[in-house]
Amino acid sequence: MNTIDDLALQAAKDEKVFEELLIKNKGFIIKCAYEVTKKFISEHDDEWSVSIIAFSDAVKTYEQEKGSFYAYSKLLITRKLIDYYRTEKKYNNEISVDPSVYDIEPEEDDENLQIKSQLSEKLAVSRDESLKYEISAANEEFAKFGFSFYSLAESSPKSSKTKKACALVVNYILDNPEIYNEINEKRQLPIKKILMHIQVPRKILERHRMYIIAATKLLSDDYPYLAEYVSYIRNERR
Repeated sequence: MNTIDDLALQAAKDEKVFEELLIKNKGFIIKCAYEVTKKFISEHDDEWSVSIIAFSDAVKTYEQEKGSFYAYSKLLITRKLIDYYRTEKKYNNEISVDPSVYDIEPEEDDENLQIKSQLSEKLAVSRDESLKYEISAANEEFAKFGFSFYSLAESSPKSSKTKKACALVVNYILDNPEIYNEINEKRQLPIKKILMHIQVPRKILERHRMYIIAATKLLSDDYPYLAEYVSYIRNERR
């Protein structure tokens, strides 16, 4: 009997298999969408179209090295919906407020100042919601490696020297796809291989393993807001 992973690989090459796979997994797609939108969607909703496109992309790009197809497709659906809402919110904010609001001077009247304040609040809410979705998606991804987003504080580097060492490791991984792929396949940090190419204390790799993996994922995958928190790593390139 073919597993879902096998069917996904077949569906990428056979349109009929894809159609059957799609029909059988409508409930799964709706469930994935619900976890992001917190509402039940129908085939008449825009979110349904976005989710179907994401599911189709998952089929086209799936490889068994990426793990379970269900987990992979759920991740893509989540990201597509997050991007959709981020775009919609940005558009709504842009058309709901006169551009002159951005140019308010301190001496202008209270009404305009209040509008500007409301705009700032809307943008803050939009960012907070997108950040919440990213944390949820990242937490699900990190679970594959045996840790959660909320446990990262324990392994985060504190001193500037340790931060630079971790940044060196992360940049090395990002520059070497074979190492990055091995991390995803084996769900662990290949410490011996890394130490063969860069000079950092072994204890740093062991102590900050979770942080290094997390930072690598945030900078290589689609987490624009969370990536800001480790953006210093890109500035530490050799």
